[in-house]
Amino acid sequence: MSSKILKQYKERITEAYKLHRKYVNPQFVRVLEVIGYDRNYVSAEGAYLTDSKGVKVLDFLSGFGVYNIGRNHPHVAQVLHEVIDAKTASLVQMDLGVLSGMLAEKLAELAPGDLDAVFFTNSGTEGVEGALKFARQASGKHKVVHCHHAFHGLTLGSLSVNANKEFRDRNTPLLPDCVPVPFNDLKALEDVFRAGDVGSFIFETVQGKGVFVPDDDYLQGVRDLCDRYGVLMIADEVQCGLGRTGKMFAVDHWGVKPDLLVISKALSGGFIPVGAVITTREIHGKIFDSMERCFAHSNTFGQNDLAMAAGLATFEILEQENLVENSAKMGELIIAGLEKLSEKYEMLTEIRGKGLIIGMQFGEPKSMALKASWKLLHKMNVDLFCQMITMPLLEKHNILSQVAGHGLDTVKILPPLMINEDDVDKFLTAMDSALKEAHKITGSAWKTVKDLGVRTAKTS
Repeated sequence: MSSKILKQYKERITEAYKLHRKYVNPQFVRVLEVIGYDRNYVSAEGAYLTDSKGVKVLDFLSGFGVYNIGRNHPHVAQVLHEVIDAKTASLVQMDLGVLSGMLAEKLAELAPGDLDAVFFTNSGTEGVEGALKFARQASGKHKVVHCHHAFHGLTLGSLSVNANKEFRDRNTPLLPDCVPVPFNDLKALEDVFRAGDVGSFIFETVQGKGVFVPDDDYLQGVRDLCDRYGVLMIADEVQCGLGRTGKMFAVDHWGVKPDLLVISKALSGGFIPVGAVITTREIHGKIFDSMERCFAHSNTFGQNDLAMAAGLATFEILEQENLVENSAKMGELIIAGLEKLSEKYEMLTEIRGKGLIIGMQFGEPKSMALKASWKLLHKMNVDLFCQMITMPLLEKHNILSQVAGHGLDTVKILPPLMINEDDVDKFLTAMDSALKEAHKITGSAWKTVKDLGVRTAKTS
Protein backbone atom coordinates (compact mmCIF):
# COMPACT_ATOMS: atom_id res chain seq x y z
CA MET A 1 0.00 0.00 0.00
CA SER A 2 1.46 3.35 -1.02
CA SER A 3 0.98 6.56 0.92
CA LYS A 4 0.43 10.08 -0.34
CA ILE A 5 2.00 11.68 2.74
CA LEU A 6 5.41 12.49 1.25
CA LYS A 7 3.80 13.73 -1.97
CA GLN A 8 1.49 15.97 0.07
CA TYR A 9 4.45 17.13 2.17
CA LYS A 10 6.22 18.37 -0.95
CA GLU A 11 3.06 19.95 -2.35
CA ARG A 12 2.18 21.76 0.87
CA ILE A 13 5.67 22.72 2.07
CA THR A 14 4.85 26.43 1.76
CA GLU A 15 1.75 26.06 3.97
CA ALA A 16 3.67 25.39 7.20
CA TYR A 17 3.11 28.83 8.71
CA LYS A 18 -0.53 28.92 7.63
CA LEU A 19 -1.21 25.52 9.22
CA HIS A 20 0.58 26.37 12.48
CA ARG A 21 -1.16 29.74 12.67
CA LYS A 22 -4.54 28.01 12.41
CA TYR A 23 -4.02 24.75 14.33
CA VAL A 24 -0.86 24.80 16.48
CA ASN A 25 0.69 27.96 17.99
CA PRO A 26 -0.16 31.27 16.30
CA GLN A 27 1.86 33.29 18.83
CA PHE A 28 5.06 31.42 17.96
CA VAL A 29 4.33 32.07 14.28
CA ARG A 30 4.13 35.80 15.07
CA VAL A 31 7.43 35.69 16.95
CA LEU A 32 9.26 34.04 14.05
CA GLU A 33 7.83 36.52 11.59
CA VAL A 34 8.68 39.55 13.73
CA ILE A 35 12.33 38.58 14.21
CA GLY A 36 12.80 37.45 10.62
CA TYR A 37 13.24 33.76 11.41
CA ASP A 38 10.41 32.61 9.12
CA ARG A 39 12.65 30.87 6.59
CA ASN A 40 10.51 27.77 5.86
CA TYR A 41 13.22 25.08 5.90
CA VAL A 42 12.59 22.17 3.56
CA SER A 43 15.61 19.88 4.04
CA ALA A 44 18.68 19.39 6.21
CA GLU A 45 21.96 17.52 6.23
CA GLY A 46 24.86 17.62 8.66
CA ALA A 47 25.38 21.17 9.93
CA TYR A 48 23.21 22.84 7.29
CA LEU A 49 19.52 23.59 6.76
CA THR A 50 18.12 24.45 3.33
CA ASP A 51 15.17 26.84 3.01
CA SER A 52 12.46 26.96 0.34
CA LYS A 53 14.56 29.39 -1.73
CA GLY A 54 17.50 26.99 -1.80
CA VAL A 55 19.58 29.03 0.66
CA LYS A 56 21.79 26.96 2.96
CA VAL A 57 21.85 28.02 6.62
CA LEU A 58 24.58 27.00 9.05
CA ASP A 59 22.70 25.52 12.00
CA PHE A 60 24.38 26.75 15.19
CA LEU A 61 21.28 25.90 17.23
CA SER A 62 21.08 22.13 16.56
CA GLY A 63 17.46 21.83 17.62
CA PHE A 64 18.44 23.06 21.13
CA GLY A 65 21.18 20.42 21.24
CA VAL A 66 19.41 17.46 19.63
CA TYR A 67 21.68 17.18 16.58
CA ASN A 68 25.10 16.54 18.10
CA ILE A 69 25.96 14.16 15.26
CA GLY A 70 24.42 16.46 12.64
CA ARG A 71 21.07 16.32 10.92
CA ASN A 72 19.81 13.21 9.08
CA HIS A 73 22.94 11.18 9.63
CA PRO A 74 22.80 8.35 7.05
CA HIS A 75 24.09 5.70 9.45
CA VAL A 76 21.33 6.26 12.00
CA ALA A 77 18.76 6.36 9.21
CA GLN A 78 20.08 3.06 7.85
CA VAL A 79 19.94 1.40 11.28
CA LEU A 80 16.35 2.54 11.77
CA HIS A 81 15.35 1.22 8.35
CA GLU A 82 16.96 -2.11 9.20
CA VAL A 83 15.11 -2.35 12.53
CA ILE A 84 11.80 -1.55 10.84
CA ASP A 85 12.45 -4.11 8.11
CA ALA A 86 13.34 -6.71 10.76
CA LYS A 87 9.82 -6.43 12.22
CA THR A 88 11.12 -6.69 15.77
CA ALA A 89 8.74 -7.45 18.62
CA SER A 90 8.85 -3.97 20.16
CA LEU A 91 6.92 -2.92 23.27
CA VAL A 92 5.50 -6.31 24.16
CA GLN A 93 5.46 -4.85 27.72
CA MET A 94 5.13 -8.25 29.38
CA ASP A 95 8.56 -9.19 28.04
CA LEU A 96 12.03 -7.64 27.68
CA GLY A 97 13.73 -6.14 24.63
CA VAL A 98 17.34 -6.91 23.82
CA LEU A 99 17.97 -3.48 22.21
CA SER A 100 17.05 -1.69 25.44
CA GLY A 101 19.38 -4.01 27.33
CA MET A 102 22.17 -3.27 24.86
CA LEU A 103 21.73 0.51 25.13
CA ALA A 104 21.58 0.30 28.93
CA GLU A 105 24.82 -1.71 28.86
CA LYS A 106 26.46 1.00 26.70
CA LEU A 107 25.33 3.80 29.00
CA ALA A 108 26.60 1.94 32.06
CA GLU A 109 29.95 1.46 30.32
CA LEU A 110 30.32 5.18 29.59
CA ALA A 111 28.75 6.78 32.67
CA PRO A 112 31.02 7.89 35.52
CA GLY A 113 31.66 5.74 38.58
CA ASP A 114 29.20 3.02 39.44
CA LEU A 115 26.21 4.45 37.59
CA ASP A 116 24.97 1.23 36.01
CA ALA A 117 21.19 1.16 36.47
CA VAL A 118 19.20 2.74 33.65
CA PHE A 119 15.60 3.87 33.29
CA PHE A 120 14.59 4.95 29.78
CA THR A 121 12.35 7.96 29.15
CA ASN A 122 10.84 9.77 26.18
CA SER A 123 12.26 13.24 26.87
CA GLY A 124 14.48 15.34 29.09
CA THR A 125 11.69 16.70 31.24
CA GLU A 126 10.38 13.17 31.82
CA GLY A 127 13.88 12.18 32.86
CA VAL A 128 14.00 15.02 35.37
CA GLU A 129 10.60 14.01 36.72
CA GLY A 130 11.86 10.46 37.14
CA ALA A 131 15.09 11.55 38.82
CA LEU A 132 13.20 13.73 41.31
CA LYS A 133 10.85 10.85 42.07
CA PHE A 134 13.73 8.37 42.47
CA ALA A 135 15.61 10.76 44.76
CA ARG A 136 12.55 11.35 46.92
CA GLN A 137 11.95 7.62 47.40
CA ALA A 138 15.61 6.72 47.90
CA SER A 139 16.35 9.52 50.37
CA GLY A 140 13.03 9.55 52.19
CA LYS A 141 13.05 13.37 51.96
CA HIS A 142 11.04 15.55 49.59
CA LYS A 143 12.87 18.91 49.78
CA VAL A 144 14.78 19.70 46.58
CA VAL A 145 17.41 22.39 46.08
CA HIS A 146 17.97 23.83 42.61
CA CYS A 147 19.83 26.77 41.05
CA HIS A 148 18.97 30.23 39.84
CA HIS A 149 18.70 30.40 36.02
CA ALA A 150 18.00 26.66 35.99
CA PHE A 151 16.00 25.08 33.18
CA HIS A 152 14.96 21.46 33.70
CA GLY A 153 11.83 21.23 31.54
CA LEU A 154 8.25 22.50 31.61
CA THR A 155 6.13 19.73 33.11
CA LEU A 156 4.96 20.65 36.59
CA GLY A 157 7.58 18.71 38.56
CA SER A 158 10.44 19.91 36.38
CA LEU A 159 9.01 23.43 36.40
CA SER A 160 9.13 23.37 40.20
CA VAL A 161 12.93 23.32 40.00
CA ASN A 162 13.11 26.01 37.32
CA ALA A 163 13.99 29.40 38.75
CA ASN A 164 12.75 31.44 35.78
CA LYS A 165 9.70 33.59 36.47
CA GLU A 166 8.63 33.67 32.82
CA PHE A 167 7.99 29.91 32.93
CA ARG A 168 6.58 29.68 36.46
CA ASP A 169 3.94 32.39 36.02
CA ARG A 170 0.35 31.10 35.92
CA ASN A 171 1.45 27.66 37.15
CA THR A 172 1.64 28.12 40.89
CA PRO A 173 1.33 26.46 43.29
CA LEU A 174 4.07 24.08 42.16
CA LEU A 175 5.71 21.32 44.19
CA PRO A 176 6.38 22.49 47.74
CA ASP A 177 9.85 22.72 49.30
CA CYS A 178 11.81 23.44 46.13
CA VAL A 179 14.48 25.90 47.21
CA PRO A 180 16.61 27.96 44.77
CA VAL A 181 20.24 28.88 45.44
CA PRO A 182 22.79 30.75 43.30
CA PHE A 183 24.84 28.63 40.92
CA ASN A 184 28.53 28.38 41.90
CA ASP A 185 27.77 29.32 45.53
CA LEU A 186 28.80 26.54 47.93
CA LYS A 187 28.07 28.61 51.05
CA ALA A 188 24.46 29.22 50.00
CA LEU A 189 24.09 25.51 49.26
CA GLU A 190 25.42 24.46 52.65
CA ASP A 191 23.20 27.00 54.40
CA VAL A 192 20.16 25.17 53.00
CA PHE A 193 21.61 21.70 53.63
CA ARG A 194 22.27 22.36 57.34
CA ALA A 195 18.64 21.84 58.33
CA GLY A 196 19.03 18.17 57.40
CA ASP A 197 15.74 17.94 55.50
CA VAL A 198 17.03 18.13 51.91
CA GLY A 199 16.65 14.98 49.82
CA SER A 200 18.32 16.07 46.58
CA PHE A 201 20.17 18.83 44.77
CA ILE A 202 19.55 19.11 41.02
CA PHE A 203 21.73 21.16 38.68
CA GLU A 204 22.72 21.48 35.04
CA THR A 205 26.44 20.74 34.81
CA VAL A 206 26.64 23.67 32.38
CA GLN A 207 23.57 25.87 32.62
CA GLY A 208 21.73 26.27 29.33
CA LYS A 209 20.08 29.60 30.15
CA GLY A 210 23.02 31.98 29.84
CA VAL A 211 25.66 29.24 29.51
CA PHE A 212 27.05 29.44 33.04
CA VAL A 213 30.00 27.13 33.67
CA PRO A 214 30.87 25.79 37.15
CA ASP A 215 33.94 27.16 38.91
CA ASP A 216 36.83 24.70 39.06
CA ASP A 217 36.12 23.71 42.67
CA TYR A 218 32.32 23.92 42.57
CA LEU A 219 31.19 20.42 41.60
CA GLN A 220 33.67 18.68 43.89
CA GLY A 221 32.46 20.98 46.64
CA VAL A 222 28.87 19.99 45.83
CA ARG A 223 29.82 16.33 45.96
CA ASP A 224 31.46 16.81 49.37
CA LEU A 225 28.45 18.69 50.76
CA CYS A 226 26.00 16.10 49.44
CA ASP A 227 28.03 13.31 51.07
CA ARG A 228 28.28 15.22 54.36
CA TYR A 229 24.55 15.97 54.62
CA GLY A 230 23.14 12.83 52.99
CA VAL A 231 21.79 14.62 49.91
CA LEU A 232 21.47 12.93 46.51
CA MET A 233 23.24 14.77 43.66
CA ILE A 234 21.28 14.94 40.37
CA ALA A 235 23.15 16.11 37.25
CA ASP A 236 20.89 17.25 34.41
CA GLU A 237 22.89 16.80 31.19
CA VAL A 238 19.93 16.77 28.84
CA GLN A 239 21.57 19.51 26.77
CA CYS A 240 25.21 19.57 27.83
CA GLY A 241 25.83 15.80 27.78
CA LEU A 242 26.90 13.28 25.13
CA GLY A 243 29.99 15.08 23.87
CA ARG A 244 28.73 18.63 23.70
CA THR A 245 31.29 20.00 26.17
CA GLY A 246 34.25 18.06 24.74
CA LYS A 247 33.77 15.15 27.16
CA MET A 248 31.17 12.40 26.87
CA PHE A 249 29.51 13.76 30.01
CA ALA A 250 30.14 17.28 31.25
CA VAL A 251 30.80 16.09 34.82
CA ASP A 252 33.85 14.26 33.43
CA HIS A 253 35.68 17.61 33.19
CA TRP A 254 35.75 17.76 36.98
CA GLY A 255 36.00 14.04 37.76
CA VAL A 256 32.79 14.06 39.77
CA LYS A 257 30.21 11.27 39.98
CA PRO A 258 26.59 12.33 40.60
CA ASP A 259 24.06 9.96 42.16
CA LEU A 260 21.67 10.35 39.25
CA LEU A 261 22.46 11.51 35.71
CA VAL A 262 19.74 12.61 33.27
CA ILE A 263 20.30 12.62 29.50
CA SER A 264 18.12 12.98 26.41
CA LYS A 265 18.15 15.21 23.28
CA ALA A 266 21.30 14.06 21.42
CA LEU A 267 20.79 10.42 22.46
CA SER A 268 18.07 10.33 19.80
CA GLY A 269 20.40 11.06 16.89
CA GLY A 270 17.68 13.54 15.96
CA PHE A 271 15.23 10.84 14.86
CA ILE A 272 13.29 9.20 17.73
CA PRO A 273 12.63 10.89 21.10
CA VAL A 274 14.51 9.11 23.89
CA GLY A 275 16.14 9.84 27.22
CA ALA A 276 17.51 8.05 30.26
CA VAL A 277 18.08 8.35 33.98
CA ILE A 278 21.32 6.61 34.94
CA THR A 279 21.86 5.88 38.62
CA THR A 280 23.44 3.40 41.01
CA ARG A 281 22.11 -0.07 41.56
CA GLU A 282 21.70 0.84 45.26
CA ILE A 283 19.41 3.81 44.53
CA HIS A 284 17.52 1.93 41.82
CA GLY A 285 16.98 -0.93 44.25
CA LYS A 286 15.30 1.37 46.76
CA ILE A 287 12.58 2.21 44.23
CA PHE A 288 12.18 -1.19 42.60
CA ASP A 289 12.64 -3.10 45.85
CA SER A 290 10.23 -6.02 45.38
CA MET A 291 8.38 -7.92 42.68
CA GLU A 292 5.23 -6.01 43.63
CA ARG A 293 7.07 -2.76 42.87
CA CYS A 294 8.59 -3.77 39.53
CA PHE A 295 6.36 -1.06 37.97
CA ALA A 296 6.97 1.53 40.70
CA HIS A 297 7.87 3.89 37.87
CA SER A 298 7.15 3.17 34.22
CA ASN A 299 6.08 4.52 30.85
CA THR A 300 4.72 3.07 27.64
CA PHE A 301 7.18 4.10 24.93
CA GLY A 302 10.46 4.47 26.83
CA GLN A 303 12.07 1.24 25.61
CA ASN A 304 10.70 1.14 22.06
CA ASP A 305 13.09 -0.56 19.66
CA LEU A 306 13.47 2.39 17.28
CA ALA A 307 14.55 4.73 20.08
CA MET A 308 16.96 2.15 21.46
CA ALA A 309 18.47 1.53 18.02
CA ALA A 310 18.82 5.28 17.44
CA GLY A 311 20.71 5.60 20.73
CA LEU A 312 23.07 2.75 19.89
CA ALA A 313 23.71 4.13 16.39
CA THR A 314 24.37 7.59 17.84
CA PHE A 315 27.12 6.23 20.06
CA GLU A 316 28.66 4.45 17.08
CA ILE A 317 28.85 7.80 15.24
CA LEU A 318 30.17 9.71 18.25
CA GLU A 319 32.99 7.19 18.58
CA GLN A 320 33.78 6.39 14.92
CA GLU A 321 33.85 10.04 13.84
CA ASN A 322 35.67 11.27 17.00
CA LEU A 323 32.96 13.85 17.55
CA VAL A 324 33.65 14.36 21.26
CA GLU A 325 37.25 15.27 20.51
CA ASN A 326 36.13 17.45 17.59
CA SER A 327 33.73 19.28 19.90
CA ALA A 328 36.60 20.17 22.22
CA LYS A 329 38.82 21.30 19.33
CA MET A 330 36.22 23.38 17.48
CA GLY A 331 35.00 24.87 20.76
CA GLU A 332 38.50 26.04 21.61
CA LEU A 333 38.80 27.69 18.19
CA ILE A 334 35.47 29.48 18.51
CA ILE A 335 36.09 30.67 22.07
CA ALA A 336 39.59 31.92 21.18
CA GLY A 337 38.18 33.77 18.16
CA LEU A 338 35.38 35.33 20.20
CA GLU A 339 37.80 36.43 22.91
CA LYS A 340 39.79 38.28 20.26
CA LEU A 341 36.59 39.97 19.11
CA SER A 342 35.81 40.97 22.71
CA GLU A 343 39.06 42.95 22.74
CA LYS A 344 37.86 44.79 19.64
CA TYR A 345 34.23 45.45 20.58
CA GLU A 346 33.38 46.92 23.97
CA MET A 347 29.86 45.53 24.32
CA LEU A 348 31.06 41.91 24.03
CA THR A 349 32.14 41.58 27.64
CA GLU A 350 32.58 37.86 28.33
CA ILE A 351 32.74 34.48 26.57
CA ARG A 352 31.53 31.45 28.52
CA GLY A 353 31.43 27.83 27.50
CA LYS A 354 32.83 24.33 27.26
CA GLY A 355 33.25 22.59 23.93
CA LEU A 356 30.34 23.58 21.69
CA ILE A 357 27.96 25.11 24.22
CA ILE A 358 29.02 28.75 24.14
CA GLY A 359 27.50 31.98 25.45
CA MET A 360 28.45 35.51 24.41
CA GLN A 361 27.72 38.03 27.15
CA PHE A 362 26.98 41.65 26.26
CA GLY A 363 27.15 44.62 28.61
CA GLU A 364 26.44 48.34 28.73
CA PRO A 365 28.98 50.32 26.67
CA LYS A 366 31.11 53.12 28.08
CA SER A 367 30.84 55.51 25.12
CA MET A 368 28.00 57.96 25.73
CA ALA A 369 26.23 57.67 22.37
CA LEU A 370 26.08 53.87 22.52
CA LYS A 371 25.14 53.96 26.20
CA ALA A 372 22.06 56.09 25.49
CA SER A 373 20.86 53.70 22.79
CA TRP A 374 21.59 50.70 25.03
CA LYS A 375 19.42 52.15 27.82
CA LEU A 376 16.62 53.05 25.41
CA LEU A 377 16.51 49.50 24.01
CA HIS A 378 16.45 47.97 27.48
CA LYS A 379 13.69 50.33 28.51
CA MET A 380 11.64 49.18 25.52
CA ASN A 381 12.34 45.49 26.10
CA VAL A 382 15.09 43.79 28.12
CA ASP A 383 15.58 41.16 25.42
CA LEU A 384 15.92 43.42 22.40
CA PHE A 385 19.67 43.98 22.25
CA CYS A 386 20.64 40.38 21.48
CA GLN A 387 18.35 40.43 18.44
CA MET A 388 20.83 42.95 17.04
CA ILE A 389 23.26 40.02 16.85
CA THR A 390 21.02 37.04 16.08
CA MET A 391 18.89 38.71 13.38
CA PRO A 392 21.77 39.81 11.11
CA LEU A 393 23.57 36.50 11.70
CA LEU A 394 20.60 34.83 10.02
CA GLU A 395 19.49 37.54 7.57
CA LYS A 396 22.92 38.55 6.23
CA HIS A 397 25.15 35.56 7.00
CA ASN A 398 22.72 32.59 7.03
CA ILE A 399 23.73 31.39 10.51
CA LEU A 400 21.09 30.27 13.02
CA SER A 401 21.67 31.17 16.70
CA GLN A 402 19.53 32.10 19.70
CA VAL A 403 19.08 34.47 22.62
CA ALA A 404 20.20 32.51 25.69
CA GLY A 405 17.57 33.53 28.22
CA HIS A 406 15.20 36.24 29.35
CA GLY A 407 16.90 39.46 30.46
CA LEU A 408 20.43 38.05 30.27
CA ASP A 409 21.92 39.91 27.25
CA THR A 410 23.50 36.63 26.16
CA VAL A 411 23.64 35.09 22.69
CA LYS A 412 24.11 31.33 22.62
CA ILE A 413 25.35 28.83 20.05
CA LEU A 414 25.01 25.04 20.06
CA PRO A 415 26.69 23.87 16.84
CA PRO A 416 26.63 20.23 15.77
CA LEU A 417 29.74 18.43 17.00
CA MET A 418 30.77 17.61 13.43
CA ILE A 419 31.44 21.19 12.28
CA ASN A 420 34.82 21.92 10.73
CA GLU A 421 37.27 24.83 10.64
CA ASP A 422 35.57 26.37 7.60
CA ASP A 423 32.31 26.53 9.59
CA VAL A 424 34.17 28.12 12.50
CA ASP A 425 35.75 30.72 10.21
CA LYS A 426 32.37 31.50 8.65
CA PHE A 427 30.82 32.06 12.06
CA LEU A 428 33.65 34.24 13.41
CA THR A 429 33.64 36.37 10.25
CA ALA A 430 29.88 36.81 10.57
CA MET A 431 30.18 37.72 14.25
CA ASP A 432 32.82 40.33 13.43
CA SER A 433 30.46 41.88 10.90
CA ALA A 434 27.44 41.80 13.24
CA LEU A 435 29.44 43.29 16.11
CA LYS A 436 30.83 46.02 13.86
CA GLU A 437 27.31 47.08 12.89
CA ALA A 438 26.10 46.89 16.49
CA HIS A 439 28.84 49.34 17.52
CA LYS A 440 27.79 51.92 14.91
CA ILE A 441 25.29 54.22 16.57
CA THR A 442 24.04 55.41 13.18
CA GLY A 443 24.09 51.93 11.67
CA SER A 444 21.12 49.96 10.41
CA ALA A 445 21.31 47.44 13.25
CA TRP A 446 20.09 49.88 15.91
CA LYS A 447 17.24 51.12 13.71
CA THR A 448 16.14 47.58 12.89
CA VAL A 449 16.00 46.53 16.52
CA LYS A 450 14.31 49.75 17.67
CA ASP A 451 11.66 49.21 15.00
CA LEU A 452 11.33 45.63 16.24
CA GLY A 453 10.71 46.97 19.74
CA VAL A 454 7.97 49.26 18.47
CA ARG A 455 6.30 46.43 16.50
CA THR A 456 6.53 44.09 19.48
CA ALA A 457 4.94 46.67 21.77
CA LYS A 458 2.07 47.23 19.33
CA THR A 459 1.30 43.51 18.95
CA SER A 460 1.71 42.44 22.58
